[in-house]
Amino acid sequence: MARKSKTPPPDTIWEIPDDLWDSLELILDERYPKKPTGRPRTNLRQVLDAIVFRMRSGCQWNKLPERYGSDSTAHRWFQRFCHDGIFESLWGLLVETCDDLAGVYWDWQSADGRLGKARYGGEKGGQKPHRSRQSRHENQPAGR
Repeated sequence: MARKSKTPPPDTIWEIPDDLWDSLELILDERYPKKPTGRPRTNLRQVLDAIVFRMRSGCQWNKLPERYGSDSTAHRWFQRFCHDGIFESLWGLLVETCDDLAGVYWDWQSADGRLGKARYGGEKGGQKPHRSRQSRHENQPAGR
């Protein structure tokens, strides 16, 4: 049975709030520690804010507002986070935090997806087209 929330659910975020950032920063600093010498590491909070904005708005990377810094830096770190599995760690922390606030409704979840026709008929294992490409071309009049 789902717990009833005693507090209203938090508003949808467009940028990471300070109290949430404190928790996320621990995970990021552990995985990507600051180096004592050399070029300073980019501002990961700004990068994460850029990623949140990009995912929520659906805008192109090169259309991010200037307050999020370099679009190529944000995209490069996004790819790095995906490759390193950081989003799974961050998501786990967020779900745990939200569940503690009774803000996760485990009885109801949804997934978004799209199914579409295979553009060129697909490969083995898929449904065969009604007429093969070759037989379509054989039925064409000569000179076409």
